[in-house]
Amino acid sequence: MTRGGNSAPEFSWPAALCEPVRCLPDASHVWVALSGGLDSVLLLHLVRHCCGRDRTVQAVHINHQLQPNADVTERFCRQLCQSLGIALTVRRVTVPIKGGKQSTTGGVEEAARHARYQAFEQLLQPGQLLLMAHHGDDQAETVLFRLLRGSGVSGLAGMPATRPLGEGDLHRPLLAFSRRQIDDWARQAGLTWIDDPSNDSEQYDRNFLRHSILPLLTARWPSLVKRLNHSARACGEQEELAAALAQIHYASVAGGEGRLRVAQMLGLTVTEQKNLLRWWITREGYHFPAVADWHQVLDDLLLSAEDRKPELRGQGFALRRFHGWVYLVPDQPPEPVASQRLLPDHPVVLGPWRMALKPGATPVGPPPPIRISTRRGGERVRPRPGGPSKPLKKWLQEQRVPPWERARIPLVFEGPESHGELVGVGDLWLSDKYCGEAPATGWRIIVERECD
Repeated sequence: MTRGGNSAPEFSWPAALCEPVRCLPDASHVWVALSGGLDSVLLLHLVRHCCGRDRTVQAVHINHQLQPNADVTERFCRQLCQSLGIALTVRRVTVPIKGGKQSTTGGVEEAARHARYQAFEQLLQPGQLLLMAHHGDDQAETVLFRLLRGSGVSGLAGMPATRPLGEGDLHRPLLAFSRRQIDDWARQAGLTWIDDPSNDSEQYDRNFLRHSILPLLTARWPSLVKRLNHSARACGEQEELAAALAQIHYASVAGGEGRLRVAQMLGLTVTEQKNLLRWWITREGYHFPAVADWHQVLDDLLLSAEDRKPELRGQGFALRRFHGWVYLVPDQPPEPVASQRLLPDHPVVLGPWRMALKPGATPVGPPPPIRISTRRGGERVRPRPGGPSKPLKKWLQEQRVPPWERARIPLVFEGPESHGELVGVGDLWLSDKYCGEAPATGWRIIVERECD
């Protein structure tokens, strides 16, 4: 435990330090991520001083259960919050370590970060803010670390000052200040904090940069931290422009239903195609994959013969081409859906589809027995009244429905589950018994599909 000294009675929080906190967006509830270390302890005191009267301030401590003093740190956070009259929420997380080893290139650091942010996302409610105590030196370390990993403009933009997180927003109000400034203020205020022993171990990449590399570079270039932060802001601006351009291109090539037109994509340069895919993949919540030769990947994806099935795999998803479209397909296979009754005033929602049963202008009798299900195998469809029926599998192929989509399309049946009649296939086809201005049954089935 480290004490900053005796708090001078005349100590007052600097206006420059208070301004980023007082300028936070309106929110009735503010969370402070409290690790127990110097930076987060100062931030907690600062937030209590600046907005403790106007907002509900609460702290959250993530116990990763990795360090020998993890429980000591948790107790310290509880005692600190109790002394300040601030409610504390503690989340204990389990950090998976592959093979029982802590890798120095990502490994436990990345796993702990993922577990931490996942806990934060689950905690935040709509309109709430989460404040984290990252400062300018943290930003410089992040930029240098990502540079060494070969990151592009997006990575070199560093940590954003604010971004959406779960149902709330994440803010970093201390990014404009250096580690030395924060240390000086904490000592002047007489604050007490816990030193994390893992911060001294250079087996972790960031600690190696912090203790061995950055001091050496800073001795040669004293303004290094400011320069790296300036570069991060410049890269952030370039990333904003790239995203704006990608949205323009997306509007011209997107076809809804999570797909892009190959013909229109071929009108873009390789750089524009890559930028569009990066924006699209990131927007859908996935990490953009590292690829050694994008020219080859894009050639395969967009220009290979029609009988081939090109694919770009990422973490949790794949990009696939099918009949002139590029699709973003999640890895999770669709699960069979139990049969559900479709009743008036009780719509059924299945993935992007929404189905409702409504009376026509002149309903005939009570609501018919309608149920919603997905494919089980062996279904047949009769697209034209009185015409021949054909296997649903073959009909879906004729409609050019991608293979990975066929198992999750909702099917609409009339009659009992054992021998009902198929009267609808997603938003692709619906029997005239239940559509049109005057459906034969007097009841209409409305099928809508949400498109991006």
